[in-house]
Amino acid sequence: MTRKRRRLNVLLLCGLGLGSATALTLTAFQDNLVFFRSPSDIAREAPPPNRAFRLGGLVENGSLQREAGPDGRPAARFRVTDGASTLSVTYAGILPDLFREGQGVVALGTMGPDGSFRASEVLARHDETYMPPEVADALKRSGHWNPAEGGAPPAASWNRLDPETRPARAAGGGSDGG
Repeated sequence: MTRKRRRLNVLLLCGLGLGSATALTLTAFQDNLVFFRSPSDIAREAPPPNRAFRLGGLVENGSLQREAGPDGRPAARFRVTDGASTLSVTYAGILPDLFREGQGVVALGTMGPDGSFRASEVLARHDETYMPPEVADALKRSGHWNPAEGGAPPAASWNRLDPETRPARAAGGGSDGG
């Protein structure tokens, strides 16, 4: 075997090893990737069962119900909306101190068999002006906020999403899930 041929074989083996390592790494990460979705995204295309993802939007006014779970831990039910669609969320645990109706929220979890979102973690905004980027994008897509008209409106005025005052396009087309 010539010297040139040996070098080519070593390069091919190195390339094969690097390609295999890359494929194994990407396969391992695929199960751990968590995608963000808004209620409208879920209404259009349901995520695969048992696939974790982040749900973001605004907590609908009047939807929060606190209760004790079957194991005695605090539990909560509420609806998350992006103005076009709504999704019911259940969460067993203590909600963050900054969690409020009409405020932005991002929840990590999976879809339940009943069509509601089962959150394992709930994140709330951390000050008066902060809005998670995913929530801001969802509000822009649904037409409830236009950055060209200025900064984000105060959190108290975001909620044109009350069940009684929801626009007609969202009232019939939403996905309440429960």
